[in-house]
Amino acid sequence: MAIFAKQAYREGIGVTSLLAARFAVAAVVFWAIVAVRSTAGARAPGARGPARAPRAMILAALALGAIGYSGQSAAFFSALRHIDASLASLLLYAFPSLVCCGAVALGRERFTPWKAMALALATAGTALVLLGGGSAGLHATGILLALGAAVMYAAYILMAEGIVSRIDPWLLSALVVTGAAATLVVTGTVTGTLEAPSAAAWGWIVALALLCTVLPVGTFLLGLQRVGGPTASIVSTVEPVVTVTLAIAILGDPFGPAQAVGAVLVLGAVLALQSRRAEEVVSVAGDGAPAHAADLAPACAPARNPA
Repeated sequence: MAIFAKQAYREGIGVTSLLAARFAVAAVVFWAIVAVRSTAGARAPGARGPARAPRAMILAALALGAIGYSGQSAAFFSALRHIDASLASLLLYAFPSLVCCGAVALGRERFTPWKAMALALATAGTALVLLGGGSAGLHATGILLALGAAVMYAAYILMAEGIVSRIDPWLLSALVVTGAAATLVVTGTVTGTLEAPSAAAWGWIVALALLCTVLPVGTFLLGLQRVGGPTASIVSTVEPVVTVTLAIAILGDPFGPAQAVGAVLVLGAVLALQSRRAEEVVSVAGDGAPAHAADLAPACAPARNPA
């Protein structure tokens, strides 16, 4: 996502126009998926179908996209205007630790010594990433925007917890993206920052919509059904590694030894949280039998409310 955004900026498109177009295209695709699933009756076992979603949940999902998801995306894409793609992505990946802290504060998770150690690793890793970048790659505005994006994304996840278990996940994705698109279109229109993308920019917009919005959500849901939460979450942590590697190879972003160590610590903290949770769930299953996939919840994500 960070790579495509950097390339789109080179075509002269602004942040608001880029995000509005990205979410508009993604919304069309998501609604097409919802329509096909509704027609075919292919709904997830035990989940509410698109036609049965409560009105309150629909409004909540739209608000979640209009405020939380659009705000997080705007902050992150604005950060890319000021700092390297690799640094912005690594700062954004502070959100798993923030989700853990939020879940503990809300009484959804217990704060164990293992989690405390993982959070300390993540904090130290973020500090190394910042200090290792040197003065050339650091920009106060960009850093604050990237960290703000992490905070907003963590809040978005915590708020979405009460919705995701009560509405079809594909419909939830369509509503969130639609809410984000509507907010950005209105904002761009009111502020006069909404502009028609060039033909070259549209190529990057479509790539952002399909490869960085629709495809990741779809494949993660499919993987979640097959391997459970911990494994799917562990695999998904390759995201910042891929971003950093591509940013160095394609954009020539600087990345020194201290930042490399910091990146390892940040990713190590996330992996440690997920691996620990997976071990605890399997041990509770008893007799060496693995727990059901539905009972495997990511350690850094809030626990589902039984109600």
